[in-house]
Amino acid sequence: MKVLHEKVDGIYGYRRMTLNINRKLGQNFNHKRIYRLMKVAGIQSVIRKKKKSYKRSTPQHVAENILNREFTAEKPNEKWVTDVTELKYGSSKKAYLSAILDLYDGSIVSYVLGHSNNNHLVFKTLDQATTLLKGEHPLIHSDRGFQYTSHGFKRRIDQAGMTQSMSRVGRCIDNGPMDVYCKIKMQSFAENLAYANFTWSGGRDSLVRRSQPLILLAFWLFNHAHRGFMSSCNSLHFSLQNSVFFLC
Repeated sequence: MKVLHEKVDGIYGYRRMTLNINRKLGQNFNHKRIYRLMKVAGIQSVIRKKKKSYKRSTPQHVAENILNREFTAEKPNEKWVTDVTELKYGSSKKAYLSAILDLYDGSIVSYVLGHSNNNHLVFKTLDQATTLLKGEHPLIHSDRGFQYTSHGFKRRIDQAGMTQSMSRVGRCIDNGPMDVYCKIKMQSFAENLAYANFTWSGGRDSLVRRSQPLILLAFWLFNHAHRGFMSSCNSLHFSLQNSVFFLC
């Protein structure tokens, strides 16, 4: 039984173990007997991690879709859109990038990178953006994520004298410019270039710390390429081991 368990890398439970032992030995052992023997021998099948079940939460604050898919602005800091993008790196690691985009020229006003998709990530992004305002009171549009419907986010918007707008339920196109910019362009760039041959080492914090230059570089490149600042850039050279980058 132990030999078979090691041979299949521990993926057999007592039911499959019973079938294979009976087939190999030509016997008809009861599955309960095999279960007891596996328990005595300390043999247990590898169990996949169960996905957490999340309860749908009630939004603390909901705003109307004031932006109404009018994705053009006549001046800077008139209309902002924001979202959080998930980035996968290494074998099973995730990072989260929160960003605010100005619809006037498609530039990124502020962005924050973290390893948890929480309120602090979004609040910090908004705080960085509002410090750049010089008397402007932009409209800020987002989806109905739990961070954007929280009282804390609403308080920050009110303090800055801004107007809040939210996408309708199930209408991701209401926040189309941010979805296209972050979730397609920047994420595909980061996955194809930054993480292709990276060798990870160390604990969780060091992984995030070492990956941050790569993600920020990808984000910087797409931000400036979108604004036409990289038309003369012919190639990109980077050292993944030392996180050193050279643009030419």
